[in-house]
Amino acid sequence: MKLSWVTISFFASILYLFSLCNASASGNSPLPNIVIIFADDMGYGDVSALNPAARTQTPAIDKLVDEGITFTEAHASASVCTPSRYGLLTGRYAFRSEHAAHGIGGFTPPVIEPERKTLATLLKNAGYTTACIGKWHLGLGWQTNNGKNPGMDWETGWSNVDFSKEVTSGPNDYGFDYSFIHPASLDIPPYVFLRNHKAVDADMILTTDHYPARLENTEYAWDKKHTNDLAVYWEKGVWWRQGEMSRSFRVENCLSEITKEGVRFIEKQVDENPDKPFFLYLPLTAPHTPWMPSEQSRGKSSVGLYGDFVLDVDHTVEQIKQALIRNGITKNTMLIFSSDNGAYWPQEEIELYAHDSNQGRKGQKGDVWDGGHRIPLIISWPEKIKKAASCKQLVSLTDFFATFCHLTGQKPEANQAEDSFSFWHVLNGETEKVVRESMVHHSSDGFYGIRMGNWKFIDGLGSGGFSYPTKLPPVKKGPSGQLYNMKEDVVENNNIYFQHPEKVAELSSLMNEIIEKGHIRGK
Repeated sequence: MKLSWVTISFFASILYLFSLCNASASGNSPLPNIVIIFADDMGYGDVSALNPAARTQTPAIDKLVDEGITFTEAHASASVCTPSRYGLLTGRYAFRSEHAAHGIGGFTPPVIEPERKTLATLLKNAGYTTACIGKWHLGLGWQTNNGKNPGMDWETGWSNVDFSKEVTSGPNDYGFDYSFIHPASLDIPPYVFLRNHKAVDADMILTTDHYPARLENTEYAWDKKHTNDLAVYWEKGVWWRQGEMSRSFRVENCLSEITKEGVRFIEKQVDENPDKPFFLYLPLTAPHTPWMPSEQSRGKSSVGLYGDFVLDVDHTVEQIKQALIRNGITKNTMLIFSSDNGAYWPQEEIELYAHDSNQGRKGQKGDVWDGGHRIPLIISWPEKIKKAASCKQLVSLTDFFATFCHLTGQKPEANQAEDSFSFWHVLNGETEKVVRESMVHHSSDGFYGIRMGNWKFIDGLGSGGFSYPTKLPPVKKGPSGQLYNMKEDVVENNNIYFQHPEKVAELSSLMNEIIEKGHIRGK
């Protein structure tokens, strides 16, 4: 059969568009698979390759360091779960959103705006199959049995949610083709897996119907303040709030279930869509409380249950890596390991175990100090990154959006990903080239700070988060904020607010401009 020139031109155009969707920004190579393994409350210093004094062991993550790029000044856009995840997926500071700016519960409605583009949307537009498997913590559209807003009675533990009905809004509405999620942190109810917005097991019981609230040898520690008398509390780090739980759900198996589901997704894509790239967002529930390590890891570290749980995180990285190797797709897969914020690791634990989860930075999760938001960020991609390298440039989790735009040949739309700057050049070996000139920090208690060059300014006194003191009122003739030279004082101990009034004024003005107007997008 003889084809007309119109027909030939039509098919040629289709093949050309297809080639664009499957070619990376570096040339004619196929777009890489992308896997983001996102730990929960794991500090920079918990990665043994990044902390010479670490007492935790992370051999699988260490291998990523040996073969990829390590970002030594990577930061979450906020120092707690929900705003950090919002920033990662949207390329936008969470304080720009009234609903995403703070941590949320398990029954909160979605905090990502319906019109907001995400990493999944972006990559789906480029031809990727996309999946979210793990901890969501960005709100869901629960349906209720009484027509009222979803919520729970903290006295009884029961909610008004009808778990037999699909949620009306969730990951699948934000660009993910497939989702298998736990709604929030593993110490926040409800305790249930949702597959594509539907409960895997809608037969609900209370946590205390299966787990005893206390053990015979229970002793309270500093973290008891986060619970009430109805919560399950067995020992330091092993606690979760009272609430509903699927009858088949087991808190101690949550991480392993997420890992298995992640491996299954990878293998399914290789079997069913071998020529199509995939994006797997794998946010873990560990090592966030409850610290319930597997039998395989229990007692294997010298940092108690927390250190054992970090071993489980490392084992997840190893299982994902082995799935890539087993299926022959390691070379052109971008494997990313990071965390949502700094570790919840107070001074008591540093002294008890001689281990600094936040590796020589002041503070912890929740704080505006660096310990609250400095995170491990390691990227392995054998096709592109040929040898291990280190990047000391300031980078934010929000910067993945612009970087993936660069990767796929797209441009961010107006009013999307306002706070994202591409570090594509770093992946191409230009590790000394600046990614962003400044970065705004946001604490759990609403403190703001800004980093620019060697300088860091904080608009307030105290940690603004979990470390004491959270907030201090200014004293007469005393400073009203904090200023540090991070090159000379990386632990933020010497407040030089009065010594450099011009720097305080400059950074304060810039920070307020960024908060009010947004960044002017870089090149």
